[in-house]
Amino acid sequence: MDIRKLYINGEWVEADSDSYIDIENPATHEIFAQVPRGNEKDVDNAVKAARAAFETWQYTPLEERVELMKKVLAGLKSRRQELIQTITNELGSPLKVSAEVHTDPFLLETEHYIKVASEFEYEERRQTSVVRREPVGVVGGLTPWNFPLEQIEKKVVPALLAGNCVVLKPSQFTPLTAYILAEEIDKAGYPAGVFNLVTGRGGEVGDALAVHPDVDMISFTGSTDAGREVARKALVNIKKIALELGGKSAAILLKGGDWEQGIRAVLDTVMLNGGQTCNALTRLLVPEDSLAEAEEILIRQTKDYTFGPMDDPEITMGPLASRKQFDRVKKYIEVGIGEGARIVLGGVPEDDGTYNVAPTIFSDVKRDMRIAQEEIFGPVLVVLPYKDVDDAVSIANDSIYGLAGGVFGPEEEANEVARRMKTGTVYVNAGEWDVASPFGGYKQSGLGREGGREGYEEFLEVKTIYDR
Repeated sequence: MDIRKLYINGEWVEADSDSYIDIENPATHEIFAQVPRGNEKDVDNAVKAARAAFETWQYTPLEERVELMKKVLAGLKSRRQELIQTITNELGSPLKVSAEVHTDPFLLETEHYIKVASEFEYEERRQTSVVRREPVGVVGGLTPWNFPLEQIEKKVVPALLAGNCVVLKPSQFTPLTAYILAEEIDKAGYPAGVFNLVTGRGGEVGDALAVHPDVDMISFTGSTDAGREVARKALVNIKKIALELGGKSAAILLKGGDWEQGIRAVLDTVMLNGGQTCNALTRLLVPEDSLAEAEEILIRQTKDYTFGPMDDPEITMGPLASRKQFDRVKKYIEVGIGEGARIVLGGVPEDDGTYNVAPTIFSDVKRDMRIAQEEIFGPVLVVLPYKDVDDAVSIANDSIYGLAGGVFGPEEEANEVARRMKTGTVYVNAGEWDVASPFGGYKQSGLGREGGREGYEEFLEVKTIYDR
């Protein structure tokens, strides 16, 4: 594996240009690697290879596709520690988080995709027809920096299992995990051109994929603004599009619930990955006459989230991913203060060069404040008081986003409220993530789903054959 090369048509090749992108370790600020700055010509070469490979790959027996992916999974499992360390190096994530949040769940999800592909009904008999599901074709995968393995796995694994060919453009900030996957795909013996890796900047490589006439589908994860632009370009020639975008998810505390457990669950999402998580429950809705009680629990529990050495198993907080991210979050905290929100904990971070932002909590937040409506993407929680349950649901749904949510309260009431929230995923009390279930959003949080059977179906087209 040579990270100064691209993987195109089954070979590690030089990029068209001689330019490279520096990869910074956010914890040390060390430039510890470089990857090629691919361009339109590299994309065209990769797409041509994928298009040629698709002519035969789409007809490869399912059993062969499954066996190849099993080899890839075995290779990734054998390199688990390398994956963990790589994610820590390129993302600034503590080793514990890199293992338990970024790596292990998505090795498990790969196993589940293999199961889904193996058991999927690709043809269904209707009254006078057969409804058949077939691979889409050449898939362009555009992935973000905040979950380097997960977002690649959610695109590449189901796409290949379904019989598609892939051109992957990982984030320019966290591309190294993709190289490990590419090497394992190469070792597994996939036919040349089935999988291709082109690194580079979004505005160059990503745009070239989006507008390329021989790319049949774009699967994109990132901000809503970037997703809107990618979709606009992709629709020039009417590609299939899957978008997993931003969020400003609400959690509702109901009277009579276990608030200790509920607030812990909320903080775990807000502080996870330095707050750089699209489905974090960053709006906490609390009965207005119980605000002080919730704030006491928040202050007490938030003290458990601390910074420290990346290899300390007790440490769960790391730096933000870049100077750009630090400046963004710092600005939003200043905006919140300017809007009149009350700081309960934390505050404007000191610009000491570490990219560290301490957990910050605002209270007495009004629903129309920017910090209540816009995605901050840092360890910042906003607390909004509500009058009654109807008011809570109204506030929760008052967002352009609809990615996730949470309700913590008496079981029956909490489930009723969850069903009224306009969002793609809702956690009720101690509910836990299920590898078999889909993930995705309502409204401007995206189009389509990832994970589970639904995430597999995104990479299949539907054909009706009338034969009776």
